[in-house]
Amino acid sequence: MIPSTAGFLTQDFEIKEQPSLTYKMQMEDNAVRGYADGLEAVKQAVYKILMTERYQYAMYSWNYGIELLDLFGEPVSYVQPELERRISEALLWDQRIKAVDGFEFTFPQKGIVRASFTAHTIFGDVRAEREVNF
Repeated sequence: MIPSTAGFLTQDFEIKEQPSLTYKMQMEDNAVRGYADGLEAVKQAVYKILMTERYQYAMYSWNYGIELLDLFGEPVSYVQPELERRISEALLWDQRIKAVDGFEFTFPQKGIVRASFTAHTIFGDVRAEREVNF
């Protein structure tokens, strides 16, 4: 006998947003102390996502992080648009981030590209950057 699912899919349910409260990273001390919420928590999330190579750590979902390793050795004409796409893709997995734009690219040294951009979040805008060796 097959169990009946009648009524199961028609039941109402409520989706609740989880708070963005998280532990506060203190970069200057290499410590984790206290808590961060709202815009400060999203700033940390942007930093962590962009500093985590996707598919390299078993503790993270395959949707978490950014793919940068395969950009090494590629020409800048490939790296620049690909970096913009990959940063946007990586950050938009976080539901608190609604859009990523305002990309500016600089080349502080030979073989390095720095992407500066704005992440528009539900708490406000976050200006961030990421450097990549190519």
